[in-house]
Amino acid sequence: MKDILHFSHANGFPASTYRTIFAELADDYEIRAVERFGHNPRLPVTRDWPHLVDELLEDIDSTRPPDTKVWLVGHSLGGYLSLMAALKRPHWVKGVVMLDSPVIAGWRSHLLRISQWTGLDTRLSPAAATKNRRTNWPSREEAWRHFHAKSAFSRWDERMLSDYIDFGIPPDTAAPAASRSLRKLAFDREVEFRIYKTLPRTLGARVTHGVPVPVGFIAGTHSREVRQVGLDMTRRIVGEHLEWIEGSHLFPMERPIETARALQRTLDGLRRADI
Repeated sequence: MKDILHFSHANGFPASTYRTIFAELADDYEIRAVERFGHNPRLPVTRDWPHLVDELLEDIDSTRPPDTKVWLVGHSLGGYLSLMAALKRPHWVKGVVMLDSPVIAGWRSHLLRISQWTGLDTRLSPAAATKNRRTNWPSREEAWRHFHAKSAFSRWDERMLSDYIDFGIPPDTAAPAASRSLRKLAFDREVEFRIYKTLPRTLGARVTHGVPVPVGFIAGTHSREVRQVGLDMTRRIVGEHLEWIEGSHLFPMERPIETARALQRTLDGLRRADI
């Protein structure tokens, strides 16, 4: 029987964007995922993301066989949600792997609090660009050209970019029949903005004395997020289960096969550590 692996996506990128990685893991794991966090009106985006954690836990609980523990893996936003879900329901979780989700702690958490209060965080994060993000394209081909021309997306593996176009910018079903080629952003940009604006600032304090399940971390060698936050607290909770992959904060999109292999190694290491 395969282990269950719940994957949680990065902000703005629906879970199906990661299908290339899922396919590499499918022989050993049953993959499950929330397609888009923050779009359930019953579970809105608020400070420290408690409802997003509940959204993940509800999805786990609705599909988890009784007395079965699951693996939690997440990229960026998804890594934080995975860790917070494990803190809330450790008896459901075998272990957690965070993909470029460095834990904010110490003076940096205080700086985050001040920047959120003053609005400085909007200028220092991707939040500002999110407010005016383009939402419509006349066709799939136009959406592809638009993103492929951007420096960040030009580094993506083409399979990942193709899935982002198909699932992150699907056909606009509300468009008139004559305009069914229109594509519309699936991830509401206001939801994406609120997620950036409510980044948890207390998580570091909550894990100071450890985490009740094994945790691993995979980082991008050129990740701006890792440089900004540092890895002091992250190293304390993951110990030897830390690995680097060449790439930016979006290394899973840039190197999906290498990411899947690193995930396999990290999960195997966590499994051995828990014996």
